[in-house]
Amino acid sequence: MLAVKYAIFAAISTLINLLFQYLSFLVYGGRGSLYIAMFIGTLAGLATKYILDKKWIFYHTPKDRKDDAKKFILYSFMGVFTTIIFWVAEMAFYYLTPYPNAKYIGAVIGLVTGYVVKYFLDRKYVFIHE
Repeated sequence: MLAVKYAIFAAISTLINLLFQYLSFLVYGGRGSLYIAMFIGTLAGLATKYILDKKWIFYHTPKDRKDDAKKFILYSFMGVFTTIIFWVAEMAFYYLTPYPNAKYIGAVIGLVTGYVVKYFLDRKYVFIHE
């Protein structure tokens, strides 16, 4: 059941990420727009995934705001490694295919791969013994 919940939350976070990327492209389509959209999407997906994982995957109740902030920083730090996977996949599809929307396929592949890796990092280093 945990794997199913995690997959659903990863899908929700992926959709949030892609929605924010799409909205970003609607607002700005000029130079560097891919990087801006990826950054905005990453922030939106990260916040969504942290809230869902904290409450429904690892059942963590922060002691206080400081504890929650420390967990979020550590959670975000673990996300640096998985974000690299996601960004490389999205950029590869964007630059190596003639289809502009292929970037979204690369994003999904990168996010799925990254979320699998992230679960194990979070379980081992962020939400220890929870």
